[in-house]
This record gives sequence, structure tokens and C-alpha cells, in this order.
Amino acid sequence: MSRSPRHAPLPLHHAYLRVEYDGTPFHGWTRQPDGLATIEGELLDAFAKLHCTDVQLRCAGRTDAGVHASAQFVDARYRGTVAPERLARALSGNVRHELAIIAAAPAPDGFDARRDATSRAYEYRLLPRREPSPLRHRHVLHHPRPLDRDALDRVAATIEGQHRFTAFTPSRTAHVYFDRTIVTSRWIERGDELVYEVRANAFLRHMVRVLVGTMLAVGRGDCTVEEFAAMLAGAPRSEAFQTAPPQGLCLVDVTWEPVPGLPIPPGWSGVRAAALRELAARPDIAIPFSTPG
Repeated sequence: MSRSPRHAPLPLHHAYLRVEYDGTPFHGWTRQPDGLATIEGELLDAFAKLHCTDVQLRCAGRTDAGVHASAQFVDARYRGTVAPERLARALSGNVRHELAIIAAAPAPDGFDARRDATSRAYEYRLLPRREPSPLRHRHVLHHPRPLDRDALDRVAATIEGQHRFTAFTPSRTAHVYFDRTIVTSRWIERGDELVYEVRANAFLRHMVRVLVGTMLAVGRGDCTVEEFAAMLAGAPRSEAFQTAPPQGLCLVDVTWEPVPGLPIPPGWSGVRAAALRELAARPDIAIPFSTPG
């Protein structure tokens, strides 16, 4: 009796993805066991539709529920017949319209999107006027109360440097190390909006949103700059103010090379960063290579 031939395993691939999403309908990055919509879950389902197996995804920054990203980076390990160069188009045809795979390419050997990132940058958009904007409510926080712009600038400046951010993350957390180094913290005007720009080596859960919510308390006169600065020395969560809503927050940049003022991540390899720089320079791939701004 003849035996049926064994099928050869599908080829193993390691891809580098840039994705963009409107976080409004998603319950964060991480796939949920109850089937709630998440970025990771949506991507895993799209890989399954392409008959890919053994899929493992790792992102540069895990965003919370309702938070957006214009420059999220993911490394994907999978078995399948779809080559990394074809992933962007193949995956984009199998995800909901709030998520897009902007570019894809083979990843450098040993690349880890989270471990190798040397900085992440976020923006929080605020509309400080009496009238709301129906066209922007999914991406901008409406703030009708007056704000002291000078106080906002001064309190943002106190955040730069290394601090212990226990006041700016939930009390019940899996984090065990709360020190983070901030190299950019500032409010800028963009049209009729106020935008908070922040860049750090890494962020704690809800960290930017609690910082924004507490800075807005300073801008309204409910907290002083000196009281805020004291929170940066490891104060408990109860000392800070309300967490700002998620819709104003967006992950806008990730860097892979050393950033002045920031520590090098453990296990980081300059060889991998050089490979990413070469990869990003290829016009046929068109993945922008981030540089600190």
C-alpha cells in the first residue's frame, strides 16, 4: 500500500511592516480573548485569510484602546507563500478600512521592532475653543475652558530628562521599572489646535494621556507647575489628575538609531540599525526611515 507524500513545510518569512490606523474602533494593540477588535487581532485574521501559519507579530509601541498611529512598525514572522514584498497589498485587502499596511519588506536578520527601537514619539491634539469640531472629534480633544499657555509651556519643560513616572501610569500595572527619559516635551500651535509633542526611550501604559490630563489641570489653574514637578519624583497615581481621553493621541514616529540624550535599549545592535537604514533607502520599498525631530 502506497503512502501519501508528506507536504513540505511552507517557507518561513520575517517581514518588516509600517502600519497606520484610526484607533477609534479598536480596543488597543493586543489581541483579546473575548474577540474584541484590536490591531493585532485584525492583522492575525488577515494573515489567516492568506493561509499563513505560525504567525508572530511584535510592534514598536503597544497603543491603548482608541489611540491612533501614523507610524506604527511591526515585525512579522510567519509561514506562507506570500513573500514579504507582497504583504502590504495582500494584507490591506483583508483588513477593515480603519487600518492600512503602508509598506512591507524583508526584515534584517534578528530585527525586533520593540527591542531595537531607540525612541518613540507621540502627539496629543487639542482644540482649545468654545465650539467643537464635528469633523475632528475622532482625532482631537475639544477643550472649551480657557488655558494658560505660558503655564503649559513651563510645565511641559519640567518633563524633559529622566524621571520616575509612577504618578502617570495606573497603580495596578505589570511595569516594575518606572524611570523613563524624555528628550522632547513641548506644546506647539498648529492652526487652531494646540499639539503636545513628546519623545522618549519608552512609555508606560497611559503615561502620555495622564501627563496631558495633569498638564491641562495646570493650564486651568487647578494645579501649579511646582506641584506637577514634584509628581515626577515618583509620586503615587493619586497625586496626578484625570487621564486625558484617547482620541487626541497618535503614535507618530519611531527611531532605530541612537538619539542624543537617550539610553541605548538592552540588546540593541547598530548592525541592525544600519540594515534598516539601507532598507529604508530603497525606492521600491518606500518605508520612511525616521530621524529624531
